[in-house]
Amino acid sequence: MGTFESLLSRDEVDFFVANGYLGPYAAMSPAEMAAIRRDIDEHVLTTDGPSPRSRVQSRHMDQPVIYDLATHPAMIDRIAGILGPDLIVWATQLWLKEPGGIEIPWHQDINFWPLEPPINTSAWIAIDDVTVENSCVQIVPGSHRESLAHVKAEAEMAFGKMADPDSFDAGGALNMELKPGEFFIFSERLLHRSSKNTSNKRRLGMSIRVTLPIVHISQDSGPLHPGHTAIVARGKDRMGFNRYAGRPA
Repeated sequence: MGTFESLLSRDEVDFFVANGYLGPYAAMSPAEMAAIRRDIDEHVLTTDGPSPRSRVQSRHMDQPVIYDLATHPAMIDRIAGILGPDLIVWATQLWLKEPGGIEIPWHQDINFWPLEPPINTSAWIAIDDVTVENSCVQIVPGSHRESLAHVKAEAEMAFGKMADPDSFDAGGALNMELKPGEFFIFSERLLHRSSKNTSNKRRLGMSIRVTLPIVHISQDSGPLHPGHTAIVARGKDRMGFNRYAGRPA
């Protein structure tokens, strides 16, 4: 059997293995993202979706604009260079932080997710212009190499848990500033956070969570909800463990 063609070079794969992230890359121009942003502002952020918890979760299930963005080949085909040709988008979430929006603490995503085994690569794509001032994601390269203890988060933070401050050094953190349409990809164990939005501009991005057909997704628990469905984003699911739905009308 031949191997599939990857959008990633071997040097990029090696960099991901060593550092836990890749990017930024451009999925589209800022002008192309502007049209998508208008659709999201008009039809997603103003309406209830399938999740009883939040309008910003799981909108790939009911909004074509989110489904299409979550399955964009620029992101999915790069993740295929890390995880292989058969891929599932198991979760999507918009990350809207208005001016004054509170801090998301340092954390590793896998501590919050209902996956067994815990395999995931995420893409985070900018819908607005994302800068240090309006709270871009910060990452610690190489922090994915070990699992960190998580403890109760401090007051005035967006999450209930955070990585134990005594277990890591964030001195080498990078700011992932992105233009609209740009994205980066990262491991489920990469340490990351976002600060309070100290600007007068909102920050909107979206995370796309990608795993393999061998992974069991507890689709009614954790950040998900009863009735949640995933997407076969690339290749085939030969296992049949999880629930899927096609592109919404």
